Amino acid sequence: MATGIIIAIVVIVLILIILGAFVAMYNGLVKSRNFVENAWSQIDVQLKRRYDLIPNLVETVKGYAGHEKETLEKVIAARNATMNATSPHAKAEASNMLSSTLKSLFAVTENYPDLKANANFQDLQKQLKDTEDKIAYARQFYNDTVTKYNNEIQTIPKNIVAKLGGFEKKELFDAGPEEVREAPKVQF
Repeated sequence: MATGIIIAIVVIVLILIILGAFVAMYNGLVKSRNFVENAWSQIDVQLKRRYDLIPNLVETVKGYAGHEKETLEKVIAARNATMNATSPHAKAEASNMLSSTLKSLFAVTENYPDLKANANFQDLQKQLKDTEDKIAYARQFYNDTVTKYNNEIQTIPKNIVAKLGGFEKKELFDAGPEEVREAPKVQF
């Protein structure tokens, strides 16, 4: 009789330990997923900042180089595509296209010395460079956070908890092809 009670207590304690471990792992995965979402929102904030800077930049360039309509239209189209993208992969592709069109825009401005000397243009150029640096940092932070999260949901024993809890692998924010891996050059 006494051994039956001891066995029951041991079984209950083991169940409580397993349940406690499951809860701790589940909560850890929830925190990791929330860190990924926070890191993604930091990228989104910087992309929106860049999105907001571009109309001012385009208008400034338009005043000096109005006949460069095709380049300006490509920048605006790429800007809109960036804001309409929803997944990390789609945002990365759209962001890469925007970086490429911005390079074209800055190449066009080389032909306009008055534009390069314009204080408003220089300020916008500096803000855009700062924003590109922040985007690069936010991408790195996001990818580090996603890698940590993906490792957690794929390693034993958390992979069991992740499968039961519906935790899914997250996408990395890929910089894309080699030609768009750098921030647009905005120095004149």
